[in-house]
Amino acid sequence: MNEFQLTLQRYWGYTRFRPLQEEIIRSVFEGNDTLGLLPTGGGKSICFQVPAMMKEGVCLVVTPLIALMKDQVENLLVRNIPAVMVSSGMENREIETVLTNCVNDPKIRFLYLSPERLGTEYFRAMVTAMKVSFIVVDEAHCISQWGYDFRPSYLKIAEIREYLKGVPVLALTATATPDVVEDIQNQLKFPARNVFSKSFERKNLTYAVRRTDNKNDKLLQICKSIPGTGIVYVRNRRKTAEYAAFLRHHGLTADYYHAGLDHETRTRKQKEWKENRTRIIVSTNAFGMGIDKPDVRFVVHIEPPDSLEAYYQEAGRGGRDEKQAWAVLLADEADRDQMLRQIEISFPPPDDIRRVYHALGNYLQIPVGSGKDSQHPFSITAFAQHYKFEILVAYNALKLLEKEGLIALTDEISNPSRVMFTASKIDLYNFQVKNTEYDTFIKFLARSYSGIFSSYTRIDEMVISKKMKVSEGQIVRWLQELKKYDILDYIPRNKSPYIYFTEQ
Repeated sequence: MNEFQLTLQRYWGYTRFRPLQEEIIRSVFEGNDTLGLLPTGGGKSICFQVPAMMKEGVCLVVTPLIALMKDQVENLLVRNIPAVMVSSGMENREIETVLTNCVNDPKIRFLYLSPERLGTEYFRAMVTAMKVSFIVVDEAHCISQWGYDFRPSYLKIAEIREYLKGVPVLALTATATPDVVEDIQNQLKFPARNVFSKSFERKNLTYAVRRTDNKNDKLLQICKSIPGTGIVYVRNRRKTAEYAAFLRHHGLTADYYHAGLDHETRTRKQKEWKENRTRIIVSTNAFGMGIDKPDVRFVVHIEPPDSLEAYYQEAGRGGRDEKQAWAVLLADEADRDQMLRQIEISFPPPDDIRRVYHALGNYLQIPVGSGKDSQHPFSITAFAQHYKFEILVAYNALKLLEKEGLIALTDEISNPSRVMFTASKIDLYNFQVKNTEYDTFIKFLARSYSGIFSSYTRIDEMVISKKMKVSEGQIVRWLQELKKYDILDYIPRNKSPYIYFTEQ
């Protein structure tokens, strides 16, 4: 076995690579700017995680998908690989701690961040002090104006290269036309063309469209006729629970999943499905990112997704073991009308977009000419009700403002509580001596959570309360009181979406 295969086996337990993975790994390991085109399920994350474990320094991973970011960081931590992230929903002091640790702690191997963070002066100052092994650009088609999902914030990646001379870039995507392939390399300032491309044809995956007047019956027929695990995609959270209940009512083991569930629930549902205790998962498009289950035998879409690219990615989660699998889209007459209506409301008139943008500044009390790099908890429902906007018009206006690079809008994400001791160990000891009522609790935190003195650490108040045999309310009170005494910093859990201003 060569050094790449040994690293793969040591950390991930695999003995061989998938097609093209090793060639891409070797290219970036040797310091070459590299573009990898791999189909969904082709194992893109291994292409940068393996060489990052073989090189000194921290690997910067730029991705617009916060759910994927969280999944990959959690999966790396489970393998005892130090990884951190900077994303929406984090407070400034948390971000400062993460970036400072990336400068000072050589054990940190991965820093995941969203593209809009690259433009802040603070990040640029900190990144020049880091030892960066290489930069990964995930969803690299977002940097191209020829791409279907162009994001202006991606253009800041090329600017960061000016601060990190000689640091190679690995760009990865599952969606790129020849024009986009060329443009990605131009935008990222590749000195020479260097593309590795695997065929996007999935010969083992059968695509089918089934027209039906009764989607429930057709879904049941598919689930009963195709053995093995499956994914059923729907467009909204309410339907996930409804369809899962329908399948269970007919004797199938099914569960539901969406981004609004808390982290522990999502993790449990994923685990039960991956271990085949749940046969069918009914989900919004939040499910699947970062989840590599090879033996999915069918993927059913109850309604058409927003784009062909989205359909290709979601359907492509079937048959990753290269055995026969089916991707089935259920369609009826109402779908066509709904899609035409969707096109109409997805592009509000310019006057509506201007009204939404001005209202947003007033709603968040941001003066004209300010607000750059600020983030705010944001409820689109409350915003739309306050200004009497139709909620879909407001949402799509904000998404178009995001595409223009003015804001970044996150979906609802469950952020667990975080704690970090801020007092020095000497001050902490003196506090414990004078305030004995907190001593047991402080010792529990210090012993239970490694790294809690140097970085924000996720905690679960309910788990702590069970272990200490006190109420969850008491745990929260202790945390709040210790924060008042400047002993620790406590950031309670929240599930709020955030809006981030990338421009004034």
